[in-house]
Amino acid sequence: MKKVLIVDDATFMRISLRCILEKNGFEVIGEGKNGVEAISKYIDLRPDILTLDITMPEKNGIEVLKEIINIDPKANVVIISALGQETFVTEAVKLGAKGFLVKPFKEDFIIRTLSKL
Repeated sequence: MKKVLIVDDATFMRISLRCILEKNGFEVIGEGKNGVEAISKYIDLRPDILTLDITMPEKNGIEVLKEIINIDPKANVVIISALGQETFVTEAVKLGAKGFLVKPFKEDFIIRTLSKL
């Protein structure tokens, strides 16, 4: 069972992702609501997969991704972005993100994307 850390500043998105993932055999081992929490919880929990929102307070997803990849070059980070943030997604993939999900997302696409990691 893959362990997932969900980081998104929107409570609704964290709850939605948690429900989808747990229903499909993933274990959600933690949640964060900003970039600072993302880094701290990643270090503490060492998840198999980190889902990371682009737009968050304190540190955005790109800043967090750079730090996570520095800490763990093999990190499985999946970026979550809203429509219209394609530039950030491209940058994130160049920096080492293993995939991306665009809000609003579909359950089957989430599971396919995360199952490949």
